[in-house]
Amino acid sequence: MSYRVRLACLAVSCLLVSLVTSARADVKLASIFSDSMVLQRDLPVPVWGWADAGEDVTVTLGDQTKKAKAGQDGRWQVKLDALQANAEGRTLRVAGSNTIELKDVLVGEVWICSGQSNMEWALANSLNAQEEVAAADHPLIRLFNVPGHTTSPVAKDECPGNWQVCQPSSAGGFSAVGYFFGRRLQQELKVPIGLVGSNWGGTRIEPWTSPAGFRSVPELKDIADQVDAYNDQTKVVATSPSAIYNAMIHPLAPFAMRGAIWYQGESNGGEGESYYHKTQALVNGWRQLFNPELAFYWVQLANFQQPTDSPEGGDGWARLREAQRKALNIKHTGMAVIIDIGEAADIHPRNKQDVGSRLAQWALHQTYGKQDLVPCGPLYKSHKVEGNSIRLSFDHVGSGLMVGEKVGLEPTKQVADGKLQRFAIAGADKHWHWADATIDGGDVVVKSAEVAEPVAVRYAFSMNPLGANLYNKEGIPASPFRTDDW
Repeated sequence: MSYRVRLACLAVSCLLVSLVTSARADVKLASIFSDSMVLQRDLPVPVWGWADAGEDVTVTLGDQTKKAKAGQDGRWQVKLDALQANAEGRTLRVAGSNTIELKDVLVGEVWICSGQSNMEWALANSLNAQEEVAAADHPLIRLFNVPGHTTSPVAKDECPGNWQVCQPSSAGGFSAVGYFFGRRLQQELKVPIGLVGSNWGGTRIEPWTSPAGFRSVPELKDIADQVDAYNDQTKVVATSPSAIYNAMIHPLAPFAMRGAIWYQGESNGGEGESYYHKTQALVNGWRQLFNPELAFYWVQLANFQQPTDSPEGGDGWARLREAQRKALNIKHTGMAVIIDIGEAADIHPRNKQDVGSRLAQWALHQTYGKQDLVPCGPLYKSHKVEGNSIRLSFDHVGSGLMVGEKVGLEPTKQVADGKLQRFAIAGADKHWHWADATIDGGDVVVKSAEVAEPVAVRYAFSMNPLGANLYNKEGIPASPFRTDDW
C-alpha cells in the first residue's frame, strides 16, 4: 500500500472516530428540571432524562446518591427517597459522560396550575395589579411556566420552560390564580412552594385529558377510541382530545407533585352530565401520570352575563356548574365557588385574589389537615318536605349560615336582618316560583304562598344568579344547586 493510500485510510479512520465521538449524546435532564426549582417533599422524587443507550448515570442531592443505566431508547430515571422540606438551596448533580449541576434547588410543595384563560390570566392584569406585582417578592415561591400554545397527536417527552424565583419581574406574567393560591400556601405552611403553569385560553377540557383518562370512564369510550387511533401523522388542533395534554402536560411527567388546581369550563359551558364524566377522566389521567393521590381542586364558573328574572333558571352555565358540583364525589377533590365575584360584562373577572384563596382553603383543610378551617361554603346535602315548606340541610356550614354581602376584595359582611335571595320552589306541576327562604339553625327553610304542596327547590340555578347571598359565617358562598332532576 502506497504512503498516499495509507495516509488517506488514516484520515478516513480519524474522521469516523471523530463522527462517532461527536454523535455521543451528553447526559440530559428533562426540561422540568432547572436551577431554582422546587422538588416535592415527603414523596419519592423521580429524576429522569436521556443519555447514550447503556450509559451509567449518577444523581446526587445532599446525602442521597442514586444510579441508573440508560435504556435502549436512551431514557434513564432514578427515584430519590422522600425528601424533607428544605428552604436552603442545594445542588442537584447529574453525572454521566458529562456533568450537570443545578443550583438553588429547594424542597417543599409542588402544584400544577392549569385550565383556560381565567387560569392563564396574568397577575399583571388582576385587581390592584400594580401593587400586587410590586409586592410579589417571595424567594421561597418558584414559578415554572410552559410557554406557547402547542399540540401534538402523540405524547411528547419535552416542552420548553424553566424555573424562576418569584419576584416582580417573573410573577407579573404568571397565572394570577396560581400565584395567589401559592402565596397563601407559602404563608401558612412555611415551606417552599413550586407552581407549574400550563394553560391556554379558550380551550375545552378534552384536549387536556390523557388517553388513559378517557379509557377510565366508560361513558367516554367514543373519545377514547378516537385518541387511541392517533399516530404521529394525525392532524390535531387545539380542540382535539388529548392534543394539548400530549404537548403541554405529558412532558412534565412523572415530576412529583402534591396536587393540581384547575380553572376551566367556559368553553364547555353548554354541557351538563357529560362534563362530569370528562372531569373524572381528567383527574384519573393526571393521577396516573403524577401521583395516585394527586389532590385536585377546581373553580366553579363565576356569574356572567345579564341576569334573568326566571325562577326556573337552568340557562347558560347552570348545568355546567351542577356537573362541577357533582364531581366532588371524586376522592380528594374540592371546588371554589365564585358566583359572588364575577362580572356580568366580562368573562374574565379581575378578582383572582379570592379565587386563589378559596382554592387554598380547600388545600389547607383537606390536603394539609388544617381541620380548624372550613374548606368551602355550604354545599347542599339533603331536603325534606314539611307541610307547605321544604327544609334544606348543608355540609360545610362552619360556624353557621348567614346572609352575606361581598364587595370587591373586602371580606364578606353579614347583612343584619338580610333576606335570602335566588331561592325558587315548585310543586308536582313543575312550575317554579320565587320563594321566601329563612335560616333556621344550620338549615334553610323555603316556602311560597303560591305552592301549597312543594316538592323541589332550586338555588342560584342560572347563568348569573345576581343577588344570591347564602354564605357560611366564614364568608364563603354556597354553591348553586337543585333538588330535582327535571
